[in-house]
Amino acid sequence: MYSSDSFVVTSIAPCLFSLLLLLLFFHQISYLRKKRFAPGPFLVLPFLGNAVSLVRNPTKFWDIQSSLAKSSGLGLSVNYIVGKFIVFIRDTELSHRVFANVRPDAFLLVGHPFGKKLFGEHNLIYMMGQEHKDLRRRIAPNFTPRALATYTSLQQITILDHLKKWERLSSDSREPIALRILARDMNLETSQTVFVGPYLGSEARQRFNNDYNFFNVGLMKLPVDLPGTAFRNARLAVGRLVETLAGCAKQSKVRMENGEDATCLVDFWMQEALKKSGEPEPGNPRDVEIGAHLFDFLFAAQDASTSSLLWAVTLLDSHPEVLDKVREEVAGIWSPESDTLITAEQLTEMKYTQAVAREVVRYRAPATMVPHIAAEDYPLTEAYTIPKGTIVFPSAYESCLQGFTEPDRFDPDRFSCERQEDRLYKRNYLAFGAGAHQCVGQRYALNHLVLFIAMLSTLLDFKRHRTDGCDDIAFVPTICPKDDCKVFLSRRCRRYPLLSL
Repeated sequence: MYSSDSFVVTSIAPCLFSLLLLLLFFHQISYLRKKRFAPGPFLVLPFLGNAVSLVRNPTKFWDIQSSLAKSSGLGLSVNYIVGKFIVFIRDTELSHRVFANVRPDAFLLVGHPFGKKLFGEHNLIYMMGQEHKDLRRRIAPNFTPRALATYTSLQQITILDHLKKWERLSSDSREPIALRILARDMNLETSQTVFVGPYLGSEARQRFNNDYNFFNVGLMKLPVDLPGTAFRNARLAVGRLVETLAGCAKQSKVRMENGEDATCLVDFWMQEALKKSGEPEPGNPRDVEIGAHLFDFLFAAQDASTSSLLWAVTLLDSHPEVLDKVREEVAGIWSPESDTLITAEQLTEMKYTQAVAREVVRYRAPATMVPHIAAEDYPLTEAYTIPKGTIVFPSAYESCLQGFTEPDRFDPDRFSCERQEDRLYKRNYLAFGAGAHQCVGQRYALNHLVLFIAMLSTLLDFKRHRTDGCDDIAFVPTICPKDDCKVFLSRRCRRYPLLSL
């Protein structure tokens, strides 16, 4: 005989099954209504969608989206990820349409699909309109030629210190060394030194590094905000990082009030803020707001810069004729035995090395996509309207590989004075974004890459440890060589320069 409980379960089971089928049906209909005729999967799993394939192999996932967008001729493709309908944009003009319409009734920049949960609601990434314009105007003094020259000195000293460590590490090992983590650590120290200089002691830096690692790991995980998860650890780490940077801003303000010289980015910021100290908000922002914006800078500078350094090593190794020209140019401008820092003027003279840096960024745009969310239904084309709530991915990577002469070939000469492809195809060069949220620190980022290329090429010999697929693209979360850029290093110069401020 059946018990009453088993009878109830048996009676309810068909109803539950029917309800589940109904939910699946309505979910699929909702997806297809948003998809319409756009290329993309016809069937998707409820809630998860294609999240598993994205996490398992992001390179393959986005390659498929790009192929669909290209083959259809529409310049876009669609998919469904963790409860969100997404639109991938390959076409440059459609990407510009998104970048140019960041406003409450069109698109909102999110920086990361789950960025607000990580960064908070009020960071630079999410600002728009007059508030955003005011902030960028206040940030501008941080990137004047005088400020950039100050940063250049700090960058060189940090780069030299790490190149020496890398060479010792390589000489102590019979195996090739992987540069990804080493380059990331160098960039993190560079960012700390340039942004907040003397205000971060050695113990604070170690805690800072640990928290930034929590943040970095959480970026690549699903937004499961439960105790002990990588995403929760990342979110809590961001709060601590902002608090630390806010403390640095407070210390800087005291020094600048005492009339001391600016030695780092936050000093230049505080100098400008003190000139407007009598103004109401937002002319005189609170320390915690400055800390949040400094974290924005750190996030923007850290992983993208690491990506570019790794691809620079990879591409210089695979193009020895380019490496030879860089070495020849740098040798005519700066000598390690001079024991002097490369000046801003000398950096400007390195035309070919600058072209190499710009081509590295074009050929392997580090921040491949710039996520936005559709705040309202938006008619992207005459035929297709992006539904409200859609996460939109304009692809800077794809745009940088369009328009240019033989765009799939690494060719620094495209940026020469004779060819000027940077002007001819300016709209395709979206590595630093476009519109109101175009990267405010792009000159700083390029300077860092030029200095690294110049110093690495001059001070060290390097050889890639090449294996099948070693240069395939991996997402971490920006892109880098699949093998983390494994190299053999040895000293090239007679002796290392003695650099100091």
